[in-house]
Amino acid sequence: MSDDEEYTGEGDPEFIKRQDQKRSDLDEQLKEYISEWRKQRSKEEDELKKLKEKQAKRKISRAEEEQKMAQRKKEEEERRVREAEEKKQREIEEKRMRLEEAEKKRQAMLQAMKDKDKKGPNFTIAKKDAGVLGLSSAAMERNKTKEQLEEEKKISLSFRIKPLAIEGFGESKLREKAQELWELIVKLETEKYDLEERQKRQDYDLKELKERQKQQLRHKALKKGLDPEALTGKYPPKIQVASKYERRVDTRSYDDKKKLFEGGYNTVYAETLEKTWQERQERFTQRTKSKLPKWFGERPGKKAGEPETPEGEEDAKADEDIVEDDEEVEEEVVEEEDEEAEEDEEEEEEEEEEEEEEEEEEEEEEEEEEEEE
Repeated sequence: MSDDEEYTGEGDPEFIKRQDQKRSDLDEQLKEYISEWRKQRSKEEDELKKLKEKQAKRKISRAEEEQKMAQRKKEEEERRVREAEEKKQREIEEKRMRLEEAEKKRQAMLQAMKDKDKKGPNFTIAKKDAGVLGLSSAAMERNKTKEQLEEEKKISLSFRIKPLAIEGFGESKLREKAQELWELIVKLETEKYDLEERQKRQDYDLKELKERQKQQLRHKALKKGLDPEALTGKYPPKIQVASKYERRVDTRSYDDKKKLFEGGYNTVYAETLEKTWQERQERFTQRTKSKLPKWFGERPGKKAGEPETPEGEEDAKADEDIVEDDEEVEEEVVEEEDEEAEEDEEEEEEEEEEEEEEEEEEEEEEEEEEEEE
C-alpha cells in the first residue's frame, strides 16, 4: 500500500469510534454554548424588563410633576390676574375719589362765583402746580390717552349724573319731575353761555395786554438805540462788547471785556505799577551792603603830603553811595511811570477817536434811514 493512496478508514472500528467521539464532543460544546447564550439572553431580558419598568415609573412621576407644575402655574396666573384686577379697581376707586373731590371743589367755586356780588377782574392767574416728573396738571391732561380720558369721563359721569328714582310715580309726579329737569337744563345752558362769553372776553383782554406789552418793549428798544423788535423776541439782544471792525480772535472772557468798558484798565495799570514797585523795593532791601575795611596806620594809596583819613569817613562815603543809588532808582521809576502815562493817554485818545467815528457812522446810518422813510 503506497503513501499516495488515500486512506478512508472505512470498516476500521477505531476510526469510527474516534469520529463518533469528535461528534459527541462537538455536540456537548454546542450545548454549552447554547445554554450560556440562553443564560446571557435571560439576563439581558431581565435587565431590559427592569429598565422598561423604571422608564414607566419615571414617565408616571414626570406626568405627575408636570401636572403639579401646570396647577402651580395656573394658580400663579390666577393670583397675578387677581392682583392686577384688585390694583386696577383700587386705581379706579382712587381716581373716582379724586374726581369727586375735584367736582366738589368746582361746585363750591361755582357757588362762590354766583354768591359773589362785587365785580372783580375778568381773569385770575393761578400758580402752576408741578405734578409728577415736574409736569403741570394741564400738561399731564394733554399727555393722557383716549382710553384714559374715556375712563375718567365714565367715572365722572357716574357720580355727576345720578339715577332717577321714578319708580312708583304717578302721572302728575312724572310731569313735575320732567318740569324740574327742564328747568335744570335751561339753567345749565345759561351758565354755559355765560362762561363762554367770559372766556371770549378773557381772550380779548389777554391779546390786548400782549399787544400793549409789545408796544412798550418797542419804545424801550428805540430809547436804547436798538432795533424796535430787539426786545420783543424770545431771547434778549446780543451785547456788542468789541468793535465790529476788529479782525483778530478775541480769547478774553465776557467779564474781562466788561471790566475794560467799566474802567478796569486803570485798575489793571495800577496793579501792575504796584507789583513793579514791590519787586524793586524787595530787591533794594535785600542788597548786600559793603563797607570799607578800617586800617590802623597809613591808608593804602596815600601820597606824600595828603592828610590822614578821619574816623567815620568810610561810613559817610558808603551812605552817600546808598543815597545816590536810591535817587537813581527813583528817577528810573518816575521815567517809566511817565512813559506808561503817555502810552495810556495815547491809547485813550485813539479809543475816543474810534468812538467818535462809530458815533458819526451811526448818525449817518440813522439819517439815511430817516431819508428812506
